[in-house]
Amino acid sequence: MAAEPGRPPAALSVVDRRLTGVEDTGIDDPISDAADSSQPRPQSLLLAFFGNHVLAEDGDLCVYSGSIIEVLGRVGVGEQAVRSTLSRMVNRGLLHRRREGRRMHFGLTEQAKHVLDDGRARIWKQGAVNDEWDGAWTLLAFSLPDAWKRRRHELRSRLVWSGFGTLYSGLWIAPGHVDVSEVVGELGLAEYVKVFHGAAGVATDIERMIRDTWDLESIAARYRAFEERWRDGPRERPGVGADDPLGARLRLVSEWLDTIRADPRLPACHLPHDWPARPAQETFHRIAEQTEAPAREMARELLQTTTVR
Repeated sequence: MAAEPGRPPAALSVVDRRLTGVEDTGIDDPISDAADSSQPRPQSLLLAFFGNHVLAEDGDLCVYSGSIIEVLGRVGVGEQAVRSTLSRMVNRGLLHRRREGRRMHFGLTEQAKHVLDDGRARIWKQGAVNDEWDGAWTLLAFSLPDAWKRRRHELRSRLVWSGFGTLYSGLWIAPGHVDVSEVVGELGLAEYVKVFHGAAGVATDIERMIRDTWDLESIAARYRAFEERWRDGPRERPGVGADDPLGARLRLVSEWLDTIRADPRLPACHLPHDWPARPAQETFHRIAEQTEAPAREMARELLQTTTVR
């Protein structure tokens, strides 16, 4: 058995984070190099699309591929990119196909609903600012065989999404009481992982520990970039049509989720006083509220759907 090596080169400068390894769940990986969050990937946009207009309305709806192509075209994604991304998401178990006559429709699998529910909780329930921290930390240690590179990568990715950073070689830490039993169980790694909950001792400099464990500068930069892009609203947002609330909201939600996926929700009381998550979150909610009703109305006019039988 080999001990888990220290922080991987790109791991916890955290980024477009995301839930798990792309090959296995279709969600982009927080350990991979950062994508420019101002240019969401087609899959991120498709997940935002299904979250906004399928799961939020009726999770059992299937959407005609032509409708999806039209909507994604509003945010600059070409037809071929949409079709290839839909196929990949089917192969990864996130979407299922349904043919009606000559038309192909796509709907959410249970796996995708779980992923989207998780994302919705991060956006609308937890938020980007952790003012409720109770002083608890979750510590996790694991050791995997050398040959299990893929499973190690999957576990790291899921840990980053859950808010963990590498405290020391083989030892990860996250704020609060984090339940990783489901993650560990899904990956079949229960016997290789040890989890503990506790509080820091008085000798621990928590601010320094946070700075050493997470790349605060990178996380803050993503919030500032989001705020700069959206603070004047969709009318001033390059690449977003002024009279297209559907496209604007799709870009907004996708970019915001990409932004908060990089954030372990560290306790606000131990972050710099000018931490940019709060103003960025206020901007997100303001634009989301402005676009919600018109985007829903436009989607109902444009989308051609069928119900799963």
